[in-house]
Amino acid sequence: MAHGAPRGLSAARRDRLDLPTRRRALRHGRPTLRGRVSGKHLLLVVTDERYFWGHRLALARAARDAGWAVTVATAPAGLTESIRAEGFRIEPIAWKRASLDPRALLAEVLALRRIFRRAGPDVVHAVSMRAVLAASLAALATPDLPMVNAFTGLGYTFAAAESRRARLLARLLAAIFRLTLRRERSVVLLENEDDRNFVVRAFAVPPERTAVNPGSGVDMARFAALPPPHNPRPVVACAARMLAMKGIPELVEARRILLARGVEHDLVLAGGIDPSNPTAISERRLRDWMKNDGVEWLGDLDDVRVLWKRADIAVLASRGGEGVPLSLVEAAASGRPLVATLVPGCRDIVEDGRNGLLVPPREPAALAAALERLIRDGELRISMGAASACRARAAFSSEIVTERTLALYRALTEGPPAGGRPDRRRTRPSG
Repeated sequence: MAHGAPRGLSAARRDRLDLPTRRRALRHGRPTLRGRVSGKHLLLVVTDERYFWGHRLALARAARDAGWAVTVATAPAGLTESIRAEGFRIEPIAWKRASLDPRALLAEVLALRRIFRRAGPDVVHAVSMRAVLAASLAALATPDLPMVNAFTGLGYTFAAAESRRARLLARLLAAIFRLTLRRERSVVLLENEDDRNFVVRAFAVPPERTAVNPGSGVDMARFAALPPPHNPRPVVACAARMLAMKGIPELVEARRILLARGVEHDLVLAGGIDPSNPTAISERRLRDWMKNDGVEWLGDLDDVRVLWKRADIAVLASRGGEGVPLSLVEAAASGRPLVATLVPGCRDIVEDGRNGLLVPPREPAALAAALERLIRDGELRISMGAASACRARAAFSSEIVTERTLALYRALTEGPPAGGRPDRRRTRPSG
């Protein structure tokens, strides 16, 4: 979920929020990047300004503070001035994430090729499957351009595809990635080991050209551990896009099972509707759940910390396709016990029996049983919440994640030649 200057704020309020940022930029003399500047140049390819602000802003700031000039190729979404105030350059690009039209993809590829030529980056870092697809195709014309191709999960396409059309698309994409991701001056970045194993097997990427780093990490100062709430009924909360693949229907069904058993609780959902996703849940269905099942739906939140301050239990009933879910990491950092499904990504943050409980995906009865255990046991919630906070700080802080990513950039541009050769073009990052 986006933080800082989020979606839904008026332009005037956004300007007030960003004024201190603009002042800091001027005070520290950060470059406006009108043309090339001295030092190395990072091009971040992200499909949406909101995603960049919520998930890759910390990385961009860390790169900037390490001496990199930073350009962001992204679709405008109301945060352009906020991003520029940080000292970053914007290269606008019209993404059509939901479109399967080859013409849309071709337009994105050609636009990125023009950006590559104009910006002259030292490293291109593409984030998410659509960005990786377009950027890796665009880079075929510049085989020596160092690239980080970051998958934020395998998503519906590879992990949860149920239709024949989706399976055909997965085979087509796998063939393209086998062509584009094996370049020598590149690394494929995954968020968990299961996804790395899949990419090595399905896309034929050499293991030494892969790395694992858990997403964007969380600012642990911002997400401090919170005291347990004092709710008359325990609050079960889920922060996610309103998608069936996030397990929202199973979560509502689990609530029905619990209410039938007399287990009192509140269920709160926070997240927007994503009509571009094949498993999107309609607003009408959400309204029906609110009316008939007593579910509370908050929509997109400006600040998700409000949710975790209120929640007793954090849940994500994902059907698969996750990288490392940011919502679970933020909930863990906030000191909340977790209930999640036994799928890649979720099991990287949830240690079953220690900081939360894992259940099989698509099984509302098992989900209800895990939730009931925590709803009925306040002491267990407190002990698991404390363990969550410790785990988040040990493995998922933004400082740890960004430093690992900067190390990849250094390996791509400054690392020793592979095989002892003097040619820098043969440099390979380690996994």
